[in-house]
Amino acid sequence: MHKENNLSKNQQIIFDLINKSSEPLKAYTILFNVQKRGIKAPPQVYRALDKLVQTGKIHKIESKNAFVACRNTNCEMSKATAFSICESCEMVDEISDAKLNKYLSSFNDKKGTKYKRFNLEFFGLCKKCK
Repeated sequence: MHKENNLSKNQQIIFDLINKSSEPLKAYTILFNVQKRGIKAPPQVYRALDKLVQTGKIHKIESKNAFVACRNTNCEMSKATAFSICESCEMVDEISDAKLNKYLSSFNDKKGTKYKRFNLEFFGLCKKCK
């Protein structure tokens, strides 16, 4: 794994673990896997996860309360993410769609509320499970 120059040691360790994972990881799974690397307490994990989400390096899958690495190298939407989640095999894919990103960035509801962040999750069956 290449080192991200703006990450702390703990953030880098946690990012590398999430980036290598083929599935979303929960915070306590992350803690269990990084304890041998010196990260012993849940607050250390949560601080690192918060910073990684804030910078767009990882995204939180709200329905799973789990984290995935951003797979979109051109990701401009650290505050507006969308995922497709297979209801059968539970595969999670980040949706990268310029029209959707533009729509979400400028979305206001009927009451005029301007939203700061979005996290959309679309559920269905992937091609393999159809």
